[in-house]
Amino acid sequence: MTAQAFETAVTPIRWIGGWDDGRVEMIDQKLLPNEETWFSYEDAQGVAGAIKEMVIRGAPAIGIAASYGVVLGMRELTRAGAEVPVASIDELFELLANTRPTAVNLFWALERMRALVDARGDQSREGFMRGLFDEAEFIRTDDRERCLTMGKFGAELMPEGARILTHCNTGGLATGGYGTALGVIRATNAAGKLAHVWIDETRPYLQGARLTAWECVKDELPSTLITDNMAGHFMQRGQVDAVVVGADRIGADGSTANKIGTYTLAVLCKHHGIPFYVAAPLSTIDLAITSGEDIPIEQRSAREVTHVGNRVLAPEGVGVAHPAFDVTPGDLIAGVITEKGVARAPYTESLAALFDTE
Repeated sequence: MTAQAFETAVTPIRWIGGWDDGRVEMIDQKLLPNEETWFSYEDAQGVAGAIKEMVIRGAPAIGIAASYGVVLGMRELTRAGAEVPVASIDELFELLANTRPTAVNLFWALERMRALVDARGDQSREGFMRGLFDEAEFIRTDDRERCLTMGKFGAELMPEGARILTHCNTGGLATGGYGTALGVIRATNAAGKLAHVWIDETRPYLQGARLTAWECVKDELPSTLITDNMAGHFMQRGQVDAVVVGADRIGADGSTANKIGTYTLAVLCKHHGIPFYVAAPLSTIDLAITSGEDIPIEQRSAREVTHVGNRVLAPEGVGVAHPAFDVTPGDLIAGVITEKGVARAPYTESLAALFDTE
């Protein structure tokens, strides 16, 4: 497999200009696939709003966006040249941390950026800001490299002629480029082993139908879009060889929070004897979480369930539940594919061991 075989042009975020006069640009994922519109942000408030309103989404991409948000926020706070009050710094980090509660990559990236802020000492403003900017850039480029490596590990697990089902969007749009679960699929294709991709539409936000399908079409991957409740049908008919999904947070016991509907797929795989894999970087693994019950689950707007775009699907006054994520227990997961290799049960041992080489 050549490096070129792994390329994809899909990316959700970019920095334009230098640290002192630059800006963050993000493709509005709410408008895809109908419009490819890029929005520009020059302050932390704008970045926080983009994360919260899902202009950008996907756990690694959220972390990247937040790191750029820190650069923009600290650039503004340090303009006066005087020492920045700790309270103002706290407010900046709280603004970004309060956007999406489930994706641990957000907090991982913020912790890295906060460590640099707290260690500023007597650095000049230019040296300090260049360091912050370089760290944010590294978080983005390093994530892509980790996805490439993860893809290679995952492709080795797939059979020849693999028919892989995936859920939500875990590709270039959700990461620094290339993708986690969709990165595994891209790598499988590059190895000549991919026969087909089944794409769950992923109700209610339709990340599969709008985003994963868009990426597959762009990269000419052989694929078919299905509604979420069709997955069992195709498994029953022997048309699915593996399921590969991403993650927003993985606990020490392997419990995995991912887009709502993931747990259902894992249960279906268990019944049909199909391997169910999770692909995620180490930054998604939260060893402080010892049980899936401890993972916070984001509750999103009822409107995303009752509407598609501006079209109303449900009667006014009906009760609506909208947990954005569910948790899949580790005993349903055949392996967690990371940039350091594939972890398998017992996860309390194998996941912790991955960090020994980090």
